[in-house]
Amino acid sequence: MAHTPVTLTNARVVTPDGVHDGWLRVEDGRVAALGPGEPATSGETRDMGGAWVAPGLVDTHIHGGAGHAFPDADPEGAREIVAFNRARGVTALVGGLVAATPDDTVRQVAALAELCDAGELEGIYLEGPFIARSKCGAHDPELLRDPDTAEFDRWLEAGRGHVRMITVAPELPGARELIGAATSSGVVAAVGHTEATYEQTLAAFDAGATVATHLYNAMRPLNHRDPGPIAAALGDDRVTVELILDNVHVHPGAAGLVFGAAGADRVSLVTDAMSATGLGDGEYTLGDLRVRVHDGEARLVENGAIASSTIVLPRAVRNAVEGLGVSVPEAVRSASSVPAAALGLDGTGRIEEGGRADLVVLDDDLGVREVMHRGAWIG
Repeated sequence: MAHTPVTLTNARVVTPDGVHDGWLRVEDGRVAALGPGEPATSGETRDMGGAWVAPGLVDTHIHGGAGHAFPDADPEGAREIVAFNRARGVTALVGGLVAATPDDTVRQVAALAELCDAGELEGIYLEGPFIARSKCGAHDPELLRDPDTAEFDRWLEAGRGHVRMITVAPELPGARELIGAATSSGVVAAVGHTEATYEQTLAAFDAGATVATHLYNAMRPLNHRDPGPIAAALGDDRVTVELILDNVHVHPGAAGLVFGAAGADRVSLVTDAMSATGLGDGEYTLGDLRVRVHDGEARLVENGAIASSTIVLPRAVRNAVEGLGVSVPEAVRSASSVPAAALGLDGTGRIEEGGRADLVVLDDDLGVREVMHRGAWIG
């Protein structure tokens, strides 16, 4: 569908290499050109009043929202999750699944693959089932199992090229083989929900794992004589570290250490959001587990464990800037180009000539003012 070309002027444009005070031209759903100062162009223009024009944000670890969850394998519900996020500035999502039975997992992957084919999702993420029971978080421990490359191959077949990432606990039998199978298939292997030692974690990175799943959460804690996966991930330049910055999952003091040690270009802000996002307090489900949300904080009814978040990604950007002192361009990149690059998502998360015109306009308080998806304003 063609849209009238438009030039956004008087904007602070966040690009992968910095901020450009100037203009940005959108034609045929793509960024046609951008530059400093005033554009030498005619046609429709819109004065942005000095607002931030950032790339549409990219959430690579999200399970649901607006009353729906990706594990439900319900196409209409999944589209509502996408629409809910898109209207709030998150223009690219990777649909996240949790531990399920082998047959249910295949069914879920196949359902999400259809949405990837339709351009609604950028890919599929499997957080389980190859994770540690002792660090299961909000996954049903009865559904966890040791890494199995044959089962992984079934997912690949069902996913038709759309499986993007899988989390593995490196200490489990068969983990090294699974990481090898993933990387050789073009799937990102992530380390998480794990009791792994520092040495086991480094071995996983040497085997090809390149992401740490929601750093700190559901992993062996940092200790000065037993540094575990946290120190291994922060100290390895090959690794992108996910961070749930809702001020519930991770204390701002610990979150600040992540930006300090890894740098914003290795921090991927994610939400890990669940179906309750956007709905308020009450009881919900995550997979087959009951979750109670109180004051926006989601915990399992059974044991009180933290269960996903209820934020949308722009909130994490704001928390990084206001709470941690991260610069706006760095925080934006941690929620757009960094996660996109970590999962190999071409054509999203960046403002560049020829790139997709997925944009989010932020005011001085980093509130979302407007959203453009593939060249069309939303709402």
